[in-house]
Amino acid sequence: MVGVLLGSMFAFINKETYRYIRQDAFTKGEYLQYRLHYGVISAGEAEITIDPKLYKVNDRICYHTNVNGYTTGTFDLFLRIRDKFGAYIDTSAIVPQKGYRFIQEGNFKMRDITRYDHVNNLAYPDVEGKEKKTYKIPDNVQELVSGYYYLRTIDYNKMQIGDTIKMNAFYEDSTYKFNLKYLGKTNISTKIGKFKAILLSPIMPENRLFKGENSIKFYISDDKNRIPLKVKAEMFVGAVEVDIKDYKGTRHPIGYL
Repeated sequence: MVGVLLGSMFAFINKETYRYIRQDAFTKGEYLQYRLHYGVISAGEAEITIDPKLYKVNDRICYHTNVNGYTTGTFDLFLRIRDKFGAYIDTSAIVPQKGYRFIQEGNFKMRDITRYDHVNNLAYPDVEGKEKKTYKIPDNVQELVSGYYYLRTIDYNKMQIGDTIKMNAFYEDSTYKFNLKYLGKTNISTKIGKFKAILLSPIMPENRLFKGENSIKFYISDDKNRIPLKVKAEMFVGAVEVDIKDYKGTRHPIGYL
């Protein structure tokens, strides 16, 4: 009897260690397709998907998400890229239970699979060619893919222009503070139609690749789905854009203007 009571107590404590985010923006089966281009020159495409099934990882129910990016046309002849990023994202806490990167860029290949223990705040990266170590992580840490889905859970109607969204992100063997600035709302045109959009910009430190603090801008649909519509990056070598070109399986009807 005592064992049953103690087991119940520990089960309750374990559940309470996770935050709960109520979200209605995305669900399993969603498919988004994008085109990457330099001006009028197409350079590649990307697909962002959520598996039609749910999975259990670390005894938590998860979405399985994938981002597949690849070069096309002339760019594929000079630098063939076949990158795959993915995560098993906790459906309640919107944190990664497991994340992975399979990189193939020209002759360079890399494999990275990281498991997360959010109860004990630990990460276990398994990066090809590197020694396996255990790292301490902050509460509710994100990785590349889960961080993008977390941004879709935020109620931007409660934000003021200039407000900052703060996230802790784990990448390979380090934790980073990732901050984005809310720049308000605007209207944009895309291949699939016109939208009212939420505008965000990562706060970039001074570097040799991007021009200025607000050199990257994210446009997210200002509807219930909050799907990424466009990314603009002002680089010293020129402007790069990623534009949505197709979608299926969104949780709600798309909110066109």
